[in-house]
Amino acid sequence: MSAIEEASDTLAEVNLDDTHNPLTENLEGDPSSSLKDILVTIGATVPTGFELTAADEVKEKLGSQSRISKDRGKIYFEISVEKLSQVHRLRSVDNLFVVVQEFTDYQFKETKEDALKDLEDLAKKLPWTDPLKVWKLNTNLKKRKTKHKKQNQQSSASKEKLNDDGGKDSANQKDADKELLDHAQNTPSLKSAEQNTEETQEMLLADDQSDGKDEFLNITGNEDQAGDCKKGEAEAQVLKFRVTCNRAGDKHCFTSNDAARDFGGAVQDYFQWKADMTNFDVEVLLNIHNNEVVVGIALTEESLHRRNITHFGPTTLRSTLAYGMLRLCDPQPTDIIIDPMSGTGAIPIEGATEWPSCYHIAGDNNPQAVKRAANNICSLLKKNQNKESGTSWGIPIDTIQWDICNLPLRTSSVDVIVTDMPFGKRIGSKKKNWDLYPSCLMEMSRICRPGTGRAVLLTQDRKCFAKALSKMGHLWQKGHTVWVNVGGLHAAVYLLKRTLERAGEKRSYW
Repeated sequence: MSAIEEASDTLAEVNLDDTHNPLTENLEGDPSSSLKDILVTIGATVPTGFELTAADEVKEKLGSQSRISKDRGKIYFEISVEKLSQVHRLRSVDNLFVVVQEFTDYQFKETKEDALKDLEDLAKKLPWTDPLKVWKLNTNLKKRKTKHKKQNQQSSASKEKLNDDGGKDSANQKDADKELLDHAQNTPSLKSAEQNTEETQEMLLADDQSDGKDEFLNITGNEDQAGDCKKGEAEAQVLKFRVTCNRAGDKHCFTSNDAARDFGGAVQDYFQWKADMTNFDVEVLLNIHNNEVVVGIALTEESLHRRNITHFGPTTLRSTLAYGMLRLCDPQPTDIIIDPMSGTGAIPIEGATEWPSCYHIAGDNNPQAVKRAANNICSLLKKNQNKESGTSWGIPIDTIQWDICNLPLRTSSVDVIVTDMPFGKRIGSKKKNWDLYPSCLMEMSRICRPGTGRAVLLTQDRKCFAKALSKMGHLWQKGHTVWVNVGGLHAAVYLLKRTLERAGEKRSYW
């Protein structure tokens, strides 16, 4: 069988129908058809500078060793297909993709025409089969999450209207993962059921389309609608795709657009898919960093950092970056963790979600920011209540409006301080930072426990911060520094440890 026939069979053999028998009824199936033994390489984009933090999380939660890419902000790790949904629950990753093939030392041809022709030929040689299986299962997983979310929302609305405490809890994620594998394992192959091939392909291809297509195919009614439906069914026979090329390096004789265009044309000819830059079903990734080439298929439609925040401010921090900062300070059970300049509450909300055994306080001097943080906490509580289909027990977090230079907290009462300090661009100014930073560090040293307290501080105004910190070496000991990219700005995350010396009276340090 040719590679293209095998890849096409893969798309047809993985059924996304939700009506199959549960997993427990199919565990006695043919082991040779099991997907859970398939090992695939997953690529993940992470906040630059926090690659090691992400690798530690992968090791802790998935038991897999990660390899950090030469291209900053990416890690790669190997998993079995049954752990796919666990990958989506990682807190430190932004986007995910399954690796089709990786070339650590790809030799590009010297001329533009030859180099692009080489990329075109590459599309026909890649092992697409297993990555396409993962993409199929991932698509089913997202549809199930959407379905469960809608069911929970309807159940919640029904309870509010009828004051009825009944209803069923949604199935947990682990059972959903196993059921996904079961669906794929128990779908008859094209070879063993040729008489059902046409019917199966129509069902699968229709199921792969966007929500608009699903609605379109479900239309019933007058003759005009029937005519449109036939047209929709014909279009649904072909998947839509696009190729996204991310290129870095100055020794290439072609641009990113050139590579995406020619490689995409080869993929289109190979699979007979339809190119669509906006409403696509499959996104093929072509990552080129100097001589390192990685071809993958995207598993996320939008970044996973958009998970907690519903009310944004002018400088809302990404949840993945907030998680990395929190993990740096190694929170322990019963720790009191504060963000004295919390803004919309991204850091405390992420902390309360991942470290519920700690107590988190979100504070800011801006009443509008405090209101946004409170709204984000309410949204998270509502989300948790929908997820549980019952009463939410809350999360260990509070919000308060205060002055960062005069915090209403007892001396030596806080274990950890994690905050995103003003850069002096969108909020405040670099001139004001020269007074703000030393006052902040002094007040933080007062409330932080001597000897065991620690602080993780993010700032882009590194010159001002370094000067302020140099005057307080008796109170703060600087650990390591993580260099990060925040909205295109080169910033730094400083890990500080509180010394044993007691904080003295407030005084000028300039």
